Amino acid sequence: MPATAQSHQPRRGRRTSRLLAVAATVVTAGALAAAALPASANPGGGERGHGGHGHGTGRYQDVQLLSFNDLHGNLEPPAGSSGRVTEVQPDGTTKTVDAGGVEYLATHLREARKGNRYSVTAAGGDMVGASPLLSGLFHDEPTVEALNALDLDVTSVGNHEFDEGAKELARLQNGGCHPTEGCYTDKGFKGADFPYLAANVLDEKTRRPILEPYWVWKHKGVKVGFIGVTLEATPDVVSAEGVKGLSFKDEVETIDKYAKVLQRQGVKSIVALIHEGGFPASSSYNYDCDSPGAGDGISGPIVDIAKNVTPQVDALVTGHTHNAYVCTVPDPAGNPRMVTSASSFGRLYTDTTLTYDRRTGDIARTSVKSANHVVTRDVPKAPDMTRLIDRWGTLAAPIGNRPIGYIAGDISRDGTESPLGDLIADAQLAYGRSQDPETDLALMNPGGIRAPLTHASTGSEGDGVVTYAEGFAVQPFANTVNLQDYTGAQLVQVLKEQVSGPNEAAPKILQVSSGLTYTLDLTKTGADRVVADSIRLNGSPLDPAATYRVASNSFLAGGGDGFTTLGEGANELVGADDLTALEQYLTANSSAADPIAVPTADRITVVR
Repeated sequence: MPATAQSHQPRRGRRTSRLLAVAATVVTAGALAAAALPASANPGGGERGHGGHGHGTGRYQDVQLLSFNDLHGNLEPPAGSSGRVTEVQPDGTTKTVDAGGVEYLATHLREARKGNRYSVTAAGGDMVGASPLLSGLFHDEPTVEALNALDLDVTSVGNHEFDEGAKELARLQNGGCHPTEGCYTDKGFKGADFPYLAANVLDEKTRRPILEPYWVWKHKGVKVGFIGVTLEATPDVVSAEGVKGLSFKDEVETIDKYAKVLQRQGVKSIVALIHEGGFPASSSYNYDCDSPGAGDGISGPIVDIAKNVTPQVDALVTGHTHNAYVCTVPDPAGNPRMVTSASSFGRLYTDTTLTYDRRTGDIARTSVKSANHVVTRDVPKAPDMTRLIDRWGTLAAPIGNRPIGYIAGDISRDGTESPLGDLIADAQLAYGRSQDPETDLALMNPGGIRAPLTHASTGSEGDGVVTYAEGFAVQPFANTVNLQDYTGAQLVQVLKEQVSGPNEAAPKILQVSSGLTYTLDLTKTGADRVVADSIRLNGSPLDPAATYRVASNSFLAGGGDGFTTLGEGANELVGADDLTALEQYLTANSSAADPIAVPTADRITVVR
C-alpha cells in the first residue's frame, strides 16, 4: 500500500520549499501486511472512509514515517565500502550501489514527502560522533545544521551522542558556542530545532532524564507519540568521562513506562526510537527479513526488545548495529509489529506507512507497510546542502588537505582481521616504542576504525595520497595511546574476552600488531574459540607469569567494549592521541615514490 496523503505540520516556519521531481529511488520489498485494512478504509490511501470524525476527515489517515539512523556526521558521500550498499537482484545475484551524502539524502527525503500531507521524519540515534573531519573538527555543529535543514523532527540519543559528555550534548540541543573553542562563525550556533529524546538516560543526582523522554507529533487531529532510548549498555561502549554522572536504564522498562504516560495523555499511536539493533541474515538491504516467518531473518538484542516492549507501541525504529532490515516481530500479544533500521552514514532511509484510526486514535497495525530506499547519487544535489558543505569545508581545508602519507592501494577495514586494523595496530606499536622501547605489542578495537583508506583521490590531493582529513575519518575519537603492563595470563584472558561474556553473541575481534599470532576457531563456542596454545608473540608462546608492555587506545585501556581485563593494567603511561600515532607512522614509513603496501591481514588464522 503506498504511503500517500501527508506532510507534517511545519514547526518554526520550516518546509517552505520543495525540489522538483527527481529520478526514482531504488526500493526494497516492504514488510508484509498481516491482514487487510478495515472495510471502511480505501486501499488507495489518503483521507478516506465514511463516518469518520475530527476536522471533517474520514476515519482512516495514512501517516508517512521517514526514518534513518547512525549518520555519524557523514555530510559528504562516504568513501569506499562505507559508501555502498548491497542489493539483491530478481535473479538472486547481488550488486553494490554507491550511496550516501546529505546533498543526496535531502533530495530523496524531499521527494519522498511530496504529496504526503501527513509526514514526520525521525531518527534512531548516533547522528553525531565518530564523524569525519568536516563535522568532527567543529564538534558536529555542521551536522546539526544539516539535520535542521533536512527537516528532522525528532531523534533518540545514541551512544555516540555521549562521546563528549552530557554537557556537550545539551549544547548541541540548545545551542551556544563551544566552551573552549568558542564560535566558529559570526552567526553563532543555534542548536538543534528538533528534540533529542533520552528517556532512559538519567542524571544520577536528580534521577530524572537529562533530556525530554518523549515528544508528540500533531497534525489536524492526528497525534503520534515518540519515545527515545539508547542501549542500556552505553557505558560499555563510551569512555567513562563521557557518561560520568549518568545512569542508563533498561530499554523495555523505560519504553513501557512512557507508553503509559502517553496513553494517559490520550496519545494512543506510539513509535519507539531505539538506539539498539540486530543482525540480519543477509547483508543486502532489500532481502525479505520475514522469510519464512515473521522476524526469522534477524537476530540480536533488538529481537528480545521487540518481543517484550508493550503492545501499546506500534513500531520500532532502531539503529546502532549499522545494519539494514525491515522486519515484523511479534509483540507480547502475538501481533506483528514493524522493526526497521536504515544501515548507516545516510546510505538508506526507511519509508513506513502508519494507518491512523481517527476514531480510536491508534494505528491499524495490520496495515503497516515499510521499505528501505537507497540514497542514490544519481539525483540532483540539494543546493542548500552543497552550500553548507562548501562553507564548512572552506574552514576545514587548511587542516584537512595536508598530506600525511602515501598508500599503494585500498586499505580496507573489512574482515575479522582487516588490513587497516593491522596498519593502525602497527602504528600504535611504533608510537608505544617511541615512548617506551620495552613496548611488546598493540591492540586496536575494530569499532574504533570508522572508515577505510582509499587509493583513489577523494579531492585534489592525487591518487594514493592520505590527507589529514582521511586519517581523521579513520580515527576521529581523539583517544590517547596508552601503555600498560599485563601478565601473559591476562593477555590470554583479553583475547578470550573477544568471544565470551558480553561479546559472545557478537564477537569483537581485536586488531593486533605485527608479531602477535593465534588461531580463532569459529566452529567452537565462547572462550574456546580462541585456541590458547596457538598464541605466539614473535614466534614464542606467551609466558603466563611474564610481564608484557601493551599499547592500546584510552577507550580499550579503560576496559571498554567488554574488555574488563584491559582495564586492570599497571604502570600506565598516557601518550598522544591515536591519530597522531597513525600520522607519524605513515609519514615515517611512506613517500610518493615508496607508498606503504597494503597489509596482508594474516596474523589471525580463522577456522570456520
